[in-house]
Amino acid sequence: MPKSAADPAAPAPADAAPIPADVATLAFEDALAELEGIVRKLESGQQRLADAIGAYERGAALRRHCEAKLAEAEARVAAIVERADGSLGTRPMDGPT
Repeated sequence: MPKSAADPAAPAPADAAPIPADVATLAFEDALAELEGIVRKLESGQQRLADAIGAYERGAALRRHCEAKLAEAEARVAAIVERADGSLGTRPMDGPT
């Protein structure tokens, strides 16, 4: 019988699990490269079920880490704008001009 979403004994979804420390220390490029390798292996269908499940879980952690790194980078990106007085300044990419 499936466990309900309100059941505290139900396993947490992969997206809610904490990012393992070894993944959290990876640079974006390294995490993405590892994630791409995992996807290739999973798509090949050549792994044993237990190995595929472990790879999927690691891949989910890598995906969350990459998304977090991208969000951090996006928050830091600024556009250079010319102000009304002719001086230059910056603003967030999604902010008003």
